[in-house]
Parts: sequence; C-alpha cells; structure tokens
Amino acid sequence: MKRLISSCVLALSGTAFLSSGAIAADAASCQNVRLGVVNWTDVIATSAMTQVLLDGLGYKTKQTSASQQIIFAGIRDQRLDLFLGYWNPLMTQTIAPFVEAKQVKVLAEPSLKDARATLAVPTYLADKGLKTFADIARFEKELGGKIYGIEPGSGANTQIKDMIAKNQFGLGKFQLVESSEAGMLSAVTRAVKRNEAIVFFGWAPHPMNVNQKMTYLTGSDDALGPNEGMATVWTVTAPNYAEQCPNVSRLLSNLTFSAEDESRMMQPLLDHKDALESAKQWLKDHPQDQQRWLEGVTTFDGKPADQHLQLTSQ
Repeated sequence: MKRLISSCVLALSGTAFLSSGAIAADAASCQNVRLGVVNWTDVIATSAMTQVLLDGLGYKTKQTSASQQIIFAGIRDQRLDLFLGYWNPLMTQTIAPFVEAKQVKVLAEPSLKDARATLAVPTYLADKGLKTFADIARFEKELGGKIYGIEPGSGANTQIKDMIAKNQFGLGKFQLVESSEAGMLSAVTRAVKRNEAIVFFGWAPHPMNVNQKMTYLTGSDDALGPNEGMATVWTVTAPNYAEQCPNVSRLLSNLTFSAEDESRMMQPLLDHKDALESAKQWLKDHPQDQQRWLEGVTTFDGKPADQHLQLTSQ
C-alpha cells in the first residue's frame, strides 16, 4: 500500500503548476467548469468555495454529486473537469487505475497537508481502555460487533472490510455498518447521548473533532494509512486541463487550506446553512484568504481577479 500511494502521488503530480505572474485569459471552452463532489462535508465546503470564486470571475460552474468511482470515471470520460476531494491514502486504491492509465491528473501539491482519517471512539470509551485497534475485539459485546463507516464503495469502508476479512486485530466477527457521513454521525450522537460504546470512522478536518469528545485509535499497523491515519487531500483534473485552462488551473493551485480553517468552514453546513452563501461569507470575513487564492488569477475575460471578483447571489 505504501508503495502504491507513493507511486500514485509521484506519477500523478508530475509538473508543477504555473509561474507566479498573472496568466492570460482562458479559452472559451474553459468557461463551463464541471466539478465532481462526494457527499463529504469538507469536499462540499471546498467545492462551494471554488464555485463561488469561479462564478465570481465570470465562469459557469456546475456541481455533480456522485461517488468517488463515478467522479474519476467522469473525468476520464470528459464529463467532469475537477474534483477537490482526493483523500490520500483513503482513495488511493480507487484512483490508482485511472492514474496508471493517465486518465486523470493530480495537482503537484496537496490542497490540505494536515488531514487525518482513522477509527475513533468517544473519549469516555477510550478512558475505559479502548485506545488501540487491538483493543476493539475485547469490547465486541459492548460494541454489538459493529464498526460504523461511511458510504458504500468508499476507500475507508473498503479498508475496514479488508481488516474484517483478514481477521486483522481479531475483527473477523465484526460487521461494518455502511451509511453516509450524516448517518454515521447521527449514530455517534445517539451513542454519546446514551453513553454507549461505538467505534466509528473519524477524520479531520471536520467539526466532529470539536462537537464530540473523541479519541483516535492508535496501533493501526498502517491499516488505514501510514502514521496512524495522517492524510493529505489533493485536487484532481483532466490530464491536459492545466494546458487547456491555465487560469482556472492557477486558481486551483492557489486553493490551499488548513485543517483548522476547513473545520470552521464546514460548521455552517452542519448547521444547515447554504454552502455557497457560507463560502461568500467566509471570503468577506477573511479577505486575506481571498487575496491569497486570487494571486496571479484573472477573470474569465482577462481582468485582474482581485479587483473584479463579484460575490453577488448566484
């Protein structure tokens, strides 16, 4: 797995993106930008930010919600242009065939360097002794023999299923409960209210790290990625997108985040606020981010982006 991850990132990353100066306006064919979005709150938030910026620069952005496999296939088939949510290593197995066939390309640098994704428990359960992957089997009765994951077909669920199939950490009798991010978090909230035992797939950035007193399990033996689940997030495009649409590509290369800021960007979405309006509000409240993200970028018709961005209702 380590070798696969490394080869994917190296093979995908290829060429560094663009010089620091402003870029010529994109061709007419670049005006319509098609984003693939998985139903993960962090990806919804960053995709909304991207759409607000692109639409504000005169582009016409459309989002398509789908599974990661369908999104990568959509980029391959030229039905989608971008995906801002490739979690490495969680999605590496899924994206690898597309990478090896040179059907998708990953930007040279990650958009998020300090992500994390691995199994977690409420802290009160860790205080009772469930602190490592090896401890899970000892709590089988309290856990009802269940581990709560996210959507079917996700890289995380695949890796958890592999652990169960191999009886790794003595998990052979466990069942993976597949649902969605929202479904899993609802199960966690119910368990916490009842002070019940639960093991679930947790990650950062996400407001769950603030809203729940939770503890990430250690001793994973790289089952969910190296360094106890530490991860990076990357943007994926069509193979020749940087050459065809250099201005959009410059914006994408500028769009980097921290786990702390992304968690804050995600909170309004969990409070049922509109993602696009929340992104606009973030830009108004954080002009330094807007300035950084628009450096060297123009509007679709070639005007300086920082002077001509329109944050009107879209």
